[in-house]
Amino acid sequence: MDESSLALKQQNEELRRENEALRLQLMETQNANLAKETFLSNMSHDIRTPMNAIVGMTALAKKHIDEKGRVSDALNKIEVASSHLLSLINDVLDMSRINSGRMSVAEELFSLGDLLHETLTIVRPQAEQRHHSFRFDADNIFAEGLYGDPLRLRQIYVNIISNSVKYTPEHGEIVVSVSQEEAADGRCTLVFTCRDNGIGMSEDFLQRIFDPFERVTSSTLSGVEGTGLGMSIVKKLIDAMGGTIAIESTPGRGTLVTIRTPLRYESVPINAAPLEGERLLIIEADEAMQALYRQYLGDSALSFTIVSSSSAAVSAITEADFRGEGFSCAVLGRSVGHNGSIFELASYLHKADSALTLVLVSDLDWEEIEYRANRSGISAFIPIPFFRKSLINGLAHALEASDTGDVASAIPDLTGRRILLAEDNDINREIACEILSVTRAAVDCAANGQEAVNLFLGSAVGTYDLILMDIQMPVMDGYDAVRRIRAAQRDDAGGVPIFAMTANAFAEDIARARACGMNGHIAKPIDVNLLMQTLRQAL
Repeated sequence: MDESSLALKQQNEELRRENEALRLQLMETQNANLAKETFLSNMSHDIRTPMNAIVGMTALAKKHIDEKGRVSDALNKIEVASSHLLSLINDVLDMSRINSGRMSVAEELFSLGDLLHETLTIVRPQAEQRHHSFRFDADNIFAEGLYGDPLRLRQIYVNIISNSVKYTPEHGEIVVSVSQEEAADGRCTLVFTCRDNGIGMSEDFLQRIFDPFERVTSSTLSGVEGTGLGMSIVKKLIDAMGGTIAIESTPGRGTLVTIRTPLRYESVPINAAPLEGERLLIIEADEAMQALYRQYLGDSALSFTIVSSSSAAVSAITEADFRGEGFSCAVLGRSVGHNGSIFELASYLHKADSALTLVLVSDLDWEEIEYRANRSGISAFIPIPFFRKSLINGLAHALEASDTGDVASAIPDLTGRRILLAEDNDINREIACEILSVTRAAVDCAANGQEAVNLFLGSAVGTYDLILMDIQMPVMDGYDAVRRIRAAQRDDAGGVPIFAMTANAFAEDIARARACGMNGHIAKPIDVNLLMQTLRQAL
Protein backbone atom coordinates (compact mmCIF):
# COMPACT_ATOMS: atom_id res chain seq x y z
CA MET A 1 0.00 0.00 0.00
CA ASP A 2 1.51 3.37 -1.08
CA GLU A 3 1.74 6.39 1.19
CA SER A 4 -1.20 8.24 -0.40
CA SER A 5 -3.50 5.24 0.12
CA LEU A 6 -2.34 4.89 3.72
CA ALA A 7 -2.94 8.59 4.37
CA LEU A 8 -6.42 8.35 2.81
CA LYS A 9 -7.23 5.34 4.97
CA GLN A 10 -6.11 7.19 8.10
CA GLN A 11 -8.23 10.22 7.14
CA ASN A 12 -11.25 7.98 6.61
CA GLU A 13 -10.67 6.33 9.98
CA GLU A 14 -10.42 9.74 11.69
CA LEU A 15 -13.63 10.86 9.95
CA ARG A 16 -15.35 7.69 11.06
CA ARG A 17 -14.27 8.23 14.69
CA GLU A 18 -15.36 11.88 14.53
CA ASN A 19 -18.73 10.88 13.08
CA GLU A 20 -19.16 8.24 15.78
CA ALA A 21 -18.28 10.80 18.46
CA LEU A 22 -20.77 13.28 16.99
CA ARG A 23 -23.41 10.56 16.82
CA LEU A 24 -22.85 9.73 20.50
CA GLN A 25 -22.97 13.41 21.45
CA LEU A 26 -26.21 13.77 19.51
CA MET A 27 -27.68 10.76 21.30
CA GLU A 28 -26.61 12.14 24.69
CA THR A 29 -28.17 15.51 23.82
CA GLN A 30 -31.38 13.85 22.66
CA ASN A 31 -31.48 11.69 25.82
CA ALA A 32 -30.85 14.76 27.98
CA ASN A 33 -33.64 16.65 26.20
CA LEU A 34 -35.93 13.66 26.58
CA ALA A 35 -35.08 13.46 30.30
CA LYS A 36 -35.86 17.17 30.69
CA GLU A 37 -39.15 16.76 28.86
CA THR A 38 -40.01 13.75 31.02
CA PHE A 39 -39.05 15.69 34.13
CA LEU A 40 -41.19 18.69 33.19
CA SER A 41 -44.11 16.46 32.22
CA ASN A 42 -43.97 14.50 35.48
CA MET A 43 -43.51 17.58 37.63
CA SER A 44 -46.23 19.48 35.82
CA HIS A 45 -48.68 16.68 36.59
CA ASP A 46 -47.53 16.03 40.15
CA ILE A 47 -47.39 19.70 41.17
CA ARG A 48 -50.69 20.60 39.52
CA THR A 49 -52.52 17.86 41.46
CA PRO A 50 -52.04 19.34 44.97
CA MET A 51 -52.18 22.88 43.55
CA ASN A 52 -55.60 22.09 42.09
CA ALA A 53 -56.74 20.93 45.51
CA ILE A 54 -55.39 24.07 47.19
CA VAL A 55 -56.98 26.43 44.66
CA GLY A 56 -60.27 24.52 44.58
CA MET A 57 -60.61 24.20 48.35
CA THR A 58 -59.71 27.87 48.83
CA ALA A 59 -62.50 28.86 46.44
CA LEU A 60 -64.87 26.48 48.23
CA ALA A 61 -63.97 27.93 51.64
CA LYS A 62 -64.57 31.49 50.42
CA LYS A 63 -67.91 30.47 48.90
CA HIS A 64 -69.07 28.91 52.19
CA ILE A 65 -67.28 31.33 54.52
CA ASP A 66 -70.20 31.34 57.01
CA GLU A 67 -70.38 27.55 57.26
CA LYS A 68 -67.78 26.59 59.86
CA GLY A 69 -67.91 22.87 59.08
CA ARG A 70 -67.37 23.32 55.33
CA VAL A 71 -64.56 25.83 55.89
CA SER A 72 -62.85 23.59 58.46
CA ASP A 73 -63.00 20.61 56.09
CA ALA A 74 -61.60 22.70 53.23
CA LEU A 75 -58.75 24.00 55.41
CA ASN A 76 -57.85 20.46 56.49
CA LYS A 77 -57.65 19.36 52.84
CA ILE A 78 -55.62 22.45 51.95
CA GLU A 79 -53.18 21.52 54.75
CA VAL A 80 -52.80 17.96 53.41
CA ALA A 81 -52.32 19.16 49.82
CA SER A 82 -49.82 21.81 50.94
CA SER A 83 -47.80 19.22 52.83
CA HIS A 84 -47.70 17.01 49.73
CA LEU A 85 -46.71 19.94 47.52
CA LEU A 86 -43.90 20.83 49.90
CA SER A 87 -42.60 17.24 49.81
CA LEU A 88 -42.56 17.37 45.98
CA ILE A 89 -40.60 20.61 46.02
CA ASN A 90 -38.14 19.20 48.56
CA ASP A 91 -37.57 16.10 46.38
CA VAL A 92 -36.86 18.22 43.31
CA LEU A 93 -34.49 20.51 45.21
CA ASP A 94 -32.71 17.52 46.76
CA MET A 95 -32.14 15.98 43.32
CA SER A 96 -30.92 19.30 41.99
CA ARG A 97 -28.38 19.69 44.78
CA ILE A 98 -27.23 16.08 44.53
CA ASN A 99 -26.74 16.26 40.75
CA SER A 100 -24.85 19.55 41.01
CA GLY A 101 -22.55 18.15 43.69
CA ARG A 102 -23.73 20.66 46.32
CA MET A 103 -25.25 18.12 48.68
CA SER A 104 -23.16 17.27 51.73
CA VAL A 105 -23.73 14.89 54.62
CA ALA A 106 -23.32 16.21 58.16
CA GLU A 107 -21.62 14.38 61.02
CA GLU A 108 -23.04 15.42 64.37
CA LEU A 109 -23.86 13.65 67.62
CA PHE A 110 -27.48 12.50 67.78
CA SER A 111 -29.67 10.17 69.82
CA LEU A 112 -30.70 6.97 68.04
CA GLY A 113 -33.82 6.80 70.20
CA ASP A 114 -34.89 10.32 69.22
CA LEU A 115 -34.25 9.58 65.53
CA LEU A 116 -36.37 6.44 65.61
CA HIS A 117 -39.15 8.09 67.61
CA GLU A 118 -39.36 10.98 65.14
CA THR A 119 -39.42 8.53 62.23
CA LEU A 120 -42.15 6.37 63.75
CA THR A 121 -44.20 9.44 64.71
CA ILE A 122 -44.27 10.44 61.05
CA VAL A 123 -45.06 7.04 59.52
CA ARG A 124 -47.29 5.38 62.13
CA PRO A 125 -50.36 7.57 61.33
CA GLN A 126 -49.90 6.73 57.63
CA ALA A 127 -49.99 3.02 58.46
CA GLU A 128 -53.01 3.43 60.73
CA GLN A 129 -54.93 5.24 57.98
CA ARG A 130 -54.53 2.16 55.77
CA HIS A 131 -55.33 -0.19 58.68
CA HIS A 132 -51.93 -1.87 58.52
CA SER A 133 -50.45 -3.98 61.28
CA PHE A 134 -47.31 -1.97 62.10
CA ARG A 135 -44.57 -3.36 64.35
CA PHE A 136 -41.17 -1.99 65.39
CA ASP A 137 -38.37 -4.15 66.82
CA ALA A 138 -34.95 -3.18 68.19
CA ASP A 139 -32.19 -5.65 68.97
CA ASN A 140 -28.61 -5.44 70.26
CA ILE A 141 -28.51 -1.65 70.62
CA PHE A 142 -25.27 -0.97 72.50
CA ALA A 143 -24.62 2.62 71.33
CA GLU A 144 -27.35 5.26 71.63
CA GLY A 145 -25.19 8.29 70.84
CA LEU A 146 -24.14 8.17 67.17
CA TYR A 147 -22.27 10.56 64.88
CA GLY A 148 -23.91 11.11 61.51
CA ASP A 149 -26.62 13.05 59.72
CA PRO A 150 -29.90 12.42 61.59
CA LEU A 151 -31.95 14.56 59.16
CA ARG A 152 -30.81 12.53 56.16
CA LEU A 153 -31.18 9.20 57.99
CA ARG A 154 -34.72 10.13 58.97
CA GLN A 155 -35.42 11.14 55.37
CA ILE A 156 -34.17 7.75 54.17
CA TYR A 157 -36.12 5.72 56.73
CA VAL A 158 -39.35 7.70 56.28
CA ASN A 159 -39.12 7.25 52.51
CA ILE A 160 -38.64 3.48 52.77
CA ILE A 161 -41.43 2.94 55.31
CA SER A 162 -43.79 5.29 53.45
CA ASN A 163 -43.26 3.26 50.28
CA SER A 164 -44.20 0.10 52.19
CA VAL A 165 -47.32 1.80 53.50
CA LYS A 166 -48.33 3.09 50.04
CA TYR A 167 -47.66 -0.11 48.13
CA THR A 168 -49.21 -2.50 50.65
CA PRO A 169 -52.98 -2.96 50.25
CA GLU A 170 -55.12 -2.15 53.29
CA HIS A 171 -54.90 -4.46 56.34
CA GLY A 172 -51.36 -5.43 55.37
CA GLU A 173 -48.38 -6.04 57.63
CA ILE A 174 -45.25 -3.90 57.99
CA VAL A 175 -42.35 -4.76 60.29
CA VAL A 176 -39.48 -2.31 60.89
CA SER A 177 -36.38 -3.35 62.80
CA VAL A 178 -33.14 -1.69 63.85
CA SER A 179 -30.00 -3.34 65.19
CA GLN A 180 -26.29 -2.63 65.55
CA GLU A 181 -23.18 -4.60 64.70
CA GLU A 182 -19.79 -3.89 66.22
CA ALA A 183 -17.20 -2.68 63.71
CA ALA A 184 -13.56 -1.58 63.89
CA ASP A 185 -12.11 1.89 64.62
CA GLY A 186 -14.80 3.02 67.07
CA ARG A 187 -17.59 2.46 64.59
CA CYS A 188 -20.71 0.38 64.44
CA THR A 189 -22.97 -0.64 61.59
CA LEU A 190 -26.55 0.55 61.99
CA VAL A 191 -28.79 -2.04 60.31
CA PHE A 192 -32.31 -0.92 59.32
CA THR A 193 -34.83 -3.28 57.74
CA CYS A 194 -38.39 -2.80 56.53
CA ARG A 195 -40.46 -5.84 55.54
CA ASP A 196 -44.00 -5.78 54.13
CA ASN A 197 -46.45 -8.16 52.47
CA GLY A 198 -47.43 -5.67 49.79
CA ILE A 199 -47.64 -5.87 45.99
CA GLY A 200 -43.91 -6.48 45.59
CA MET A 201 -41.76 -5.71 42.56
CA SER A 202 -40.58 -7.61 39.52
CA GLU A 203 -36.92 -8.41 38.92
CA ASP A 204 -37.01 -6.12 35.90
CA PHE A 205 -38.27 -3.18 37.95
CA LEU A 206 -35.66 -3.78 40.66
CA GLN A 207 -33.01 -3.07 38.02
CA ARG A 208 -34.53 0.41 37.50
CA ILE A 209 -35.75 1.24 40.99
CA PHE A 210 -33.05 3.84 41.66
CA ASP A 211 -33.63 5.67 38.36
CA PRO A 212 -35.45 9.02 38.66
CA PHE A 213 -39.22 9.00 38.10
CA GLU A 214 -39.54 5.22 38.25
CA ARG A 215 -42.70 4.11 40.06
CA VAL A 216 -44.38 0.75 40.53
CA THR A 217 -47.66 0.49 38.66
CA SER A 218 -50.34 -1.96 39.72
CA SER A 219 -53.99 -2.54 39.00
CA THR A 220 -54.52 -3.24 42.70
CA LEU A 221 -53.40 0.24 43.78
CA SER A 222 -54.32 3.62 42.35
CA GLY A 223 -53.81 7.24 43.25
CA VAL A 224 -50.37 6.64 44.81
CA GLU A 225 -48.72 10.03 45.20
CA GLY A 226 -45.05 10.82 44.66
CA THR A 227 -42.51 12.08 42.18
CA GLY A 228 -40.67 8.82 41.59
CA LEU A 229 -37.55 10.61 42.89
CA GLY A 230 -37.56 9.16 46.40
CA MET A 231 -35.57 5.98 45.84
CA SER A 232 -33.07 7.78 43.62
CA ILE A 233 -32.46 10.30 46.43
CA VAL A 234 -32.27 7.49 49.01
CA LYS A 235 -29.60 5.65 47.01
CA LYS A 236 -27.46 8.76 46.54
CA LEU A 237 -27.71 9.67 50.25
CA ILE A 238 -26.77 6.16 51.36
CA ASP A 239 -23.82 6.16 48.96
CA ALA A 240 -22.68 9.52 50.38
CA MET A 241 -22.76 7.99 53.89
CA GLY A 242 -20.71 5.00 52.78
CA GLY A 243 -23.62 2.64 53.35
CA THR A 244 -25.43 0.02 51.30
CA ILE A 245 -29.03 -0.75 50.41
CA ALA A 246 -30.34 -4.16 49.34
CA ILE A 247 -33.88 -4.91 48.15
CA GLU A 248 -35.50 -8.33 47.92
CA SER A 249 -38.99 -8.51 46.45
CA THR A 250 -41.47 -10.91 44.90
CA PRO A 251 -44.56 -9.74 43.01
CA GLY A 252 -47.66 -10.27 45.13
CA ARG A 253 -45.69 -11.39 48.19
CA GLY A 254 -43.96 -8.27 49.49
CA THR A 255 -40.61 -6.56 49.85
CA LEU A 256 -37.66 -6.53 52.24
CA VAL A 257 -35.35 -3.49 52.29
CA THR A 258 -32.07 -3.66 54.24
CA ILE A 259 -29.92 -0.56 54.82
CA ARG A 260 -26.51 -0.77 56.47
CA THR A 261 -24.82 2.46 57.53
CA PRO A 262 -21.37 2.72 59.19
CA LEU A 263 -21.35 5.34 61.97
CA ARG A 264 -19.02 6.44 64.74
CA TYR A 265 -20.52 6.09 68.20
CA GLU A 266 -20.14 7.78 71.54
CA SER A 267 -18.40 5.72 74.22
CA VAL A 268 -19.74 7.28 77.41
CA PRO A 269 -20.63 5.18 80.49
CA ILE A 270 -24.22 5.49 81.69
CA ASN A 271 -24.51 7.27 85.04
CA ALA A 272 -27.36 5.83 87.08
CA ALA A 273 -26.22 7.52 90.31
CA PRO A 274 -28.96 10.22 90.21
CA LEU A 275 -31.58 7.45 90.59
CA GLU A 276 -30.00 5.96 93.71
CA GLY A 277 -32.55 5.58 96.50
CA GLU A 278 -35.53 6.59 94.35
CA ARG A 279 -38.71 4.49 94.37
CA LEU A 280 -40.39 4.05 91.01
CA LEU A 281 -43.84 2.72 90.06
CA ILE A 282 -44.15 1.51 86.45
CA ILE A 283 -47.67 1.11 85.05
CA GLU A 284 -47.27 -1.00 81.94
CA ALA A 285 -49.53 -3.70 80.48
CA ASP A 286 -47.28 -4.78 77.61
CA GLU A 287 -45.13 -7.74 78.71
CA ALA A 288 -42.35 -6.97 76.22
CA MET A 289 -42.11 -3.42 77.61
CA GLN A 290 -42.09 -4.79 81.17
CA ALA A 291 -39.12 -6.96 80.21
CA LEU A 292 -37.30 -3.88 78.85
CA TYR A 293 -37.76 -2.02 82.14
CA ARG A 294 -36.36 -4.96 84.08
CA GLN A 295 -33.43 -5.25 81.67
CA TYR A 296 -32.53 -1.55 81.73
CA LEU A 297 -33.18 -0.81 85.42
CA GLY A 298 -32.32 -4.14 87.01
CA ASP A 299 -28.72 -3.28 87.86
CA SER A 300 -29.33 0.30 89.04
CA ALA A 301 -29.66 1.44 92.66
CA LEU A 302 -33.32 2.12 92.02
CA SER A 303 -36.26 0.35 93.62
CA PHE A 304 -39.06 -0.22 91.14
CA THR A 305 -42.42 -1.96 91.07
CA ILE A 306 -44.25 -2.92 87.87
CA VAL A 307 -48.04 -3.17 87.69
CA SER A 308 -50.19 -3.85 84.64
CA SER A 309 -53.35 -1.82 85.28
CA SER A 310 -54.53 1.48 86.68
CA SER A 311 -56.41 -0.22 89.55
CA ALA A 312 -53.24 -2.10 90.53
CA ALA A 313 -51.33 1.19 90.40
CA VAL A 314 -53.75 2.85 92.82
CA SER A 315 -53.50 -0.14 95.17
CA ALA A 316 -49.70 -0.13 95.02
CA ILE A 317 -49.52 3.59 95.83
CA THR A 318 -51.97 3.20 98.74
CA GLU A 319 -50.04 0.28 100.21
CA ALA A 320 -46.67 2.04 99.80
CA ASP A 321 -47.97 5.16 101.53
CA PHE A 322 -49.37 3.01 104.37
CA ARG A 323 -45.91 1.48 104.88
CA GLY A 324 -44.27 4.90 104.75
CA GLU A 325 -42.40 3.94 101.57
CA GLY A 326 -44.15 6.15 99.05
CA PHE A 327 -43.13 6.31 95.41
CA SER A 328 -41.17 9.31 94.13
CA CYS A 329 -42.06 8.73 90.48
CA ALA A 330 -44.76 6.97 88.44
CA VAL A 331 -44.17 5.94 84.83
CA LEU A 332 -47.33 5.82 82.72
CA GLY A 333 -46.87 3.33 79.90
CA ARG A 334 -49.24 1.60 77.48
CA SER A 335 -51.70 0.47 80.16
CA VAL A 336 -55.32 1.56 80.14
CA GLY A 337 -55.66 4.71 82.21
CA HIS A 338 -58.11 5.45 85.01
CA ASN A 339 -61.62 5.40 83.49
CA GLY A 340 -60.15 4.54 80.09
CA SER A 341 -57.70 7.43 79.66
CA ILE A 342 -54.03 7.73 80.51
CA PHE A 343 -54.57 11.44 81.14
CA GLU A 344 -57.43 10.76 83.54
CA LEU A 345 -55.22 8.30 85.41
CA ALA A 346 -52.46 10.93 85.55
CA SER A 347 -54.91 13.55 86.80
CA TYR A 348 -56.19 11.16 89.47
CA LEU A 349 -52.68 10.32 90.69
CA HIS A 350 -51.62 13.98 90.62
CA LYS A 351 -54.59 15.02 92.74
CA ALA A 352 -53.97 12.14 95.15
CA ASP A 353 -50.26 13.06 95.55
CA SER A 354 -49.07 16.31 94.00
CA ALA A 355 -45.46 15.47 94.98
CA LEU A 356 -45.50 12.34 92.80
CA THR A 357 -43.49 12.91 89.59
CA LEU A 358 -45.47 11.63 86.60
CA VAL A 359 -43.58 10.52 83.48
CA LEU A 360 -45.32 9.50 80.27
CA VAL A 361 -43.58 6.85 78.14
CA SER A 362 -45.27 6.69 74.74
CA ASP A 363 -44.87 6.45 70.99
CA LEU A 364 -47.25 9.40 70.53
CA ASP A 365 -46.11 12.79 69.25
CA TRP A 366 -45.38 14.82 72.41
CA GLU A 367 -46.05 18.12 70.70
CA GLU A 368 -49.64 17.03 69.96
CA ILE A 369 -50.42 15.84 73.49
CA GLU A 370 -48.20 18.13 75.58
CA TYR A 371 -50.95 20.54 76.61
CA ARG A 372 -53.26 17.76 77.84
CA ALA A 373 -50.37 15.96 79.50
CA ASN A 374 -49.23 19.03 81.44
CA ARG A 375 -52.80 19.83 82.46
CA SER A 376 -53.15 16.33 83.93
CA GLY A 377 -49.93 16.64 85.97
CA ILE A 378 -47.48 14.85 83.69
CA SER A 379 -44.17 16.67 83.93
CA ALA A 380 -41.88 14.66 81.65
CA PHE A 381 -41.94 12.53 78.50
CA ILE A 382 -39.75 9.64 77.36
CA PRO A 383 -40.35 8.66 73.72
CA ILE A 384 -40.67 5.09 72.51
CA PRO A 385 -38.44 3.48 71.39
CA PHE A 386 -36.15 4.07 74.33
CA PHE A 387 -32.90 2.40 75.35
CA ARG A 388 -31.08 2.17 78.66
CA LYS A 389 -29.33 5.53 78.48
CA SER A 390 -32.37 7.50 77.33
CA LEU A 391 -34.57 5.81 79.97
CA ILE A 392 -32.20 6.49 82.88
CA ASN A 393 -31.41 10.05 81.73
CA GLY A 394 -35.10 10.76 81.17
CA LEU A 395 -36.07 9.56 84.64
CA ALA A 396 -33.20 11.46 86.28
CA HIS A 397 -34.12 14.64 84.43
CA ALA A 398 -37.79 14.26 85.39
CA LEU A 399 -36.99 13.84 89.06
CA GLU A 400 -34.55 16.75 89.00
CA ALA A 401 -37.04 19.00 87.21
CA SER A 402 -39.75 17.98 89.67
CA ASP A 403 -37.52 18.96 92.59
CA THR A 404 -37.03 22.43 91.11
CA GLY A 405 -40.66 22.81 90.04
CA ASP A 406 -39.66 23.13 86.39
CA VAL A 407 -42.76 21.93 84.48
CA ALA A 408 -43.06 23.19 80.91
CA SER A 409 -46.28 24.35 79.30
CA ALA A 410 -47.16 23.93 75.63
CA ILE A 411 -47.08 27.68 74.94
CA PRO A 412 -44.40 29.54 76.89
CA ASP A 413 -45.42 32.67 78.75
CA LEU A 414 -42.81 35.23 77.64
CA THR A 415 -44.37 38.25 79.32
CA GLY A 416 -41.64 40.85 79.79
CA ARG A 417 -39.36 39.29 77.17
CA ARG A 418 -38.44 41.05 73.93
CA ILE A 419 -37.73 39.33 70.59
CA LEU A 420 -36.04 40.85 67.54
CA LEU A 421 -37.49 39.49 64.29
CA ALA A 422 -35.58 40.05 61.03
CA GLU A 423 -37.82 39.27 58.03
CA ASP A 424 -38.00 41.12 54.70
CA ASN A 425 -41.24 39.58 53.40
CA ASP A 426 -44.32 41.48 54.62
CA ILE A 427 -46.61 38.43 54.72
CA ASN A 428 -44.05 36.22 56.44
CA ARG A 429 -43.41 38.99 58.97
CA GLU A 430 -47.13 39.29 59.69
CA ILE A 431 -47.47 35.52 60.13
CA ALA A 432 -44.47 35.34 62.48
CA CYS A 433 -45.72 38.25 64.60
CA GLU A 434 -49.15 36.66 64.87
CA ILE A 435 -47.65 33.35 66.00
CA LEU A 436 -45.37 35.07 68.51
CA SER A 437 -48.23 37.13 69.94
CA VAL A 438 -49.61 34.11 71.82
CA THR A 439 -46.45 34.05 73.96
CA ARG A 440 -47.08 37.68 75.10
CA ALA A 441 -43.52 38.61 74.20
CA ALA A 442 -42.80 42.08 72.78
CA VAL A 443 -41.59 41.85 69.16
CA ASP A 444 -39.48 44.39 67.26
CA CYS A 445 -39.24 43.89 63.48
CA ALA A 446 -36.47 44.56 60.98
CA ALA A 447 -36.91 44.40 57.21
CA ASN A 448 -33.30 43.36 56.49
CA GLY A 449 -30.09 42.34 58.19
CA GLN A 450 -28.74 45.88 58.44
CA GLU A 451 -31.88 47.08 60.25
CA ALA A 452 -31.58 44.13 62.64
CA VAL A 453 -27.96 45.04 63.43
CA ASN A 454 -28.91 48.70 63.93
CA LEU A 455 -31.77 47.81 66.27
CA PHE A 456 -29.58 45.52 68.33
CA LEU A 457 -26.59 47.85 68.57
CA GLY A 458 -28.85 50.87 69.21
CA SER A 459 -30.56 49.22 72.17
CA ALA A 460 -29.45 48.96 75.78
CA VAL A 461 -27.54 45.84 76.79
CA GLY A 462 -29.96 43.02 77.55
CA THR A 463 -32.89 44.55 75.67
CA TYR A 464 -33.37 41.54 73.41
CA ASP A 465 -33.79 38.08 74.89
CA LEU A 466 -33.80 36.31 71.52
CA ILE A 467 -33.34 37.02 67.80
CA LEU A 468 -35.12 35.26 64.92
CA MET A 469 -33.12 35.84 61.74
CA ASP A 470 -34.17 35.32 58.13
CA ILE A 471 -31.29 34.52 55.75
CA GLN A 472 -32.01 35.86 52.27
CA MET A 473 -32.68 39.57 52.79
CA PRO A 474 -31.77 42.74 50.89
CA VAL A 475 -29.04 45.17 52.00
CA MET A 476 -27.50 42.60 54.37
CA ASP A 477 -28.25 38.88 54.62
CA GLY A 478 -28.80 36.98 57.86
CA TYR A 479 -25.34 35.40 58.00
CA ASP A 480 -23.53 38.77 57.84
CA ALA A 481 -25.98 40.30 60.32
CA VAL A 482 -25.27 37.57 62.87
CA ARG A 483 -21.52 37.94 62.38
CA ARG A 484 -21.83 41.69 63.03
CA ILE A 485 -23.89 41.09 66.18
CA ARG A 486 -21.55 38.43 67.55
CA ALA A 487 -18.52 40.65 66.89
CA ALA A 488 -20.01 43.67 68.68
CA GLN A 489 -18.13 44.91 71.73
CA ARG A 490 -20.95 44.59 74.27
CA ASP A 491 -21.81 42.11 77.01
CA ASP A 492 -24.86 40.54 75.39
CA ALA A 493 -23.44 40.14 71.87
CA GLY A 494 -22.06 36.66 72.41
CA GLY A 495 -24.83 35.26 74.55
CA VAL A 496 -28.11 36.40 73.03
CA PRO A 497 -29.81 33.34 71.45
CA ILE A 498 -30.09 33.70 67.65
CA PHE A 499 -32.08 31.26 65.53
CA ALA A 500 -32.28 31.14 61.76
CA MET A 501 -35.91 31.19 60.60
CA THR A 502 -35.61 30.63 56.89
CA ALA A 503 -36.60 28.67 53.81
CA ASN A 504 -32.91 27.70 53.41
CA ALA A 505 -33.56 24.27 54.90
CA PHE A 506 -30.80 21.98 53.60
CA ALA A 507 -28.27 20.33 55.91
CA GLU A 508 -25.57 22.66 54.53
CA ASP A 509 -27.73 25.68 55.41
CA ILE A 510 -28.16 24.45 58.97
CA ALA A 511 -24.40 23.90 59.27
CA ARG A 512 -23.68 27.36 57.83
CA ALA A 513 -26.08 28.96 60.31
CA ARG A 514 -24.25 27.26 63.16
CA ALA A 515 -20.87 28.26 61.75
CA CYS A 516 -21.70 31.98 61.67
CA GLY A 517 -22.83 31.98 65.31
CA MET A 518 -26.47 30.97 65.37
CA ASN A 519 -27.84 28.69 68.09
CA GLY A 520 -30.25 26.76 65.90
CA HIS A 521 -32.39 26.60 62.79
CA ILE A 522 -36.17 26.75 62.18
CA ALA A 523 -37.27 25.93 58.64
CA LYS A 524 -40.08 27.62 56.75
CA PRO A 525 -42.96 26.98 56.44
CA ILE A 526 -42.91 27.55 60.20
CA ASP A 527 -43.78 24.56 62.36
CA VAL A 528 -45.58 26.34 65.21
CA ASN A 529 -44.95 23.52 67.70
CA LEU A 530 -41.24 23.50 66.89
CA LEU A 531 -41.05 27.29 67.25
CA MET A 532 -42.77 27.14 70.65
CA GLN A 533 -40.47 24.35 71.77
CA THR A 534 -37.44 26.38 70.67
CA LEU A 535 -38.64 29.48 72.52
CA ARG A 536 -39.41 27.46 75.63
CA GLN A 537 -35.98 25.83 75.69
CA ALA A 538 -34.09 29.04 74.90
CA LEU A 539 -35.98 31.34 77.27
